[in-house]
Amino acid sequence: MLTETIFVGTELLLGNIVNTNAAYLAGQLAGLGLTTYYQTAVGDNEERLSGCIKQALERSDIVILSGGLGPTQDDITKETAAKVLGRKMSKDERTVQRIEAYFDKRGRKMTENNFRQAMIPKDAIILDNDNGTAPGMIMEEGDKVMILLPGPPTELKEMFEKRVIPYLKKKSKDVIYSAMVKVCGRSESEVAELLKDLIEQSGAVTVAPYAKNCEVHLRVTARATKEQEARALVKPVVKDIKGRLGDSVYTTHEDTTLEKAVVDLLLANELTITTVESCTGGLIAGRLINVPGVSEIFKSGYVTYSNKAKRKAVGVKHKTLDKYGAVSSQVVHEMVTGALALAHADVAIAVSGIAGPDGGTEEKPVGLVYIGCSVCGVVTVKEYHLKGNREKIRECAVAEALILTRRCMLEYCSKVTFGKEKGK
Repeated sequence: MLTETIFVGTELLLGNIVNTNAAYLAGQLAGLGLTTYYQTAVGDNEERLSGCIKQALERSDIVILSGGLGPTQDDITKETAAKVLGRKMSKDERTVQRIEAYFDKRGRKMTENNFRQAMIPKDAIILDNDNGTAPGMIMEEGDKVMILLPGPPTELKEMFEKRVIPYLKKKSKDVIYSAMVKVCGRSESEVAELLKDLIEQSGAVTVAPYAKNCEVHLRVTARATKEQEARALVKPVVKDIKGRLGDSVYTTHEDTTLEKAVVDLLLANELTITTVESCTGGLIAGRLINVPGVSEIFKSGYVTYSNKAKRKAVGVKHKTLDKYGAVSSQVVHEMVTGALALAHADVAIAVSGIAGPDGGTEEKPVGLVYIGCSVCGVVTVKEYHLKGNREKIRECAVAEALILTRRCMLEYCSKVTFGKEKGK
């Protein structure tokens, strides 16, 4: 089945908000084995929206619209979709009760225009919204399907996962099964080259790569008459990928993040960790602390943005700063060792760099970042040249720090294990 997505809202066209729903739905639909050829963003204009819907219904089997289901006059998605299909609108009392209950529960006064959200096209399947007031809906027209979802991402995601995915699975004669393989420490082009034959193959199993922040995610999908058959098709392909990419694969679990993989590695080896950050300003510590159970191994986090803070907090030498500058391998080395001594931890991560947009020189340009990691006294410091704006450079520095920490721990733990085995 061909799917198509339409995202409604003039704010999308003006760049006032980032269309995260597009990326989310693209990934979800791919995971379901559904093919998407078109994504469209359109403003709050009935004529243009109507044209987009008609064109989408001509070339796709399932059309999913996001946004424009609110209570105001510029929320026109539902009314326009109903007109395209020639359906009348009527008030759904159950939806009225749900909207009233939503406001009552929060102690808020409901305005009259909220009742617009209870107007439902004839024969539409209502999708309850557990996080907001606007219900979604599904309208079937012959062999075509139109699905309307709210715009706020938290509302859209839960509604899609709870109510739309089960519906789409029932529509398919086959069972679709997907597995996720997450890779770090390799570029997208490198992964694509190593897996070229698997990505380009046109068989029962598809391998789709997605570039993330310094990561590559691979979705391996198979279609079969039974889930067990689909799983059996996916399993050897995942094994093949892991064999080719080695320990660059940090997980095959959808919900495991890079920071969770690092924390799991620390827990498994009973290692504690501390962080000391300059240009990343605590973002590494924040990522780690997001992981449940991290309190067992996270000792402390230091933000040493100024030279004075580097000296006072973690003992970086004045002469080292004067001779090499704050953004240098020598300073990061001292940041790592100083943090370790202070926190009495087993592992330390340190970062210092130039995130820009100012502060760069010919010798030390914007994007120059040094990242250090120490595992039980073994210190590694690496130089990185990151691209993008200030936010992007900082995000990449955090990801690279987590990747380096994971790499250093794997290397150290393998040597320790080998040494123990050799001594037996």
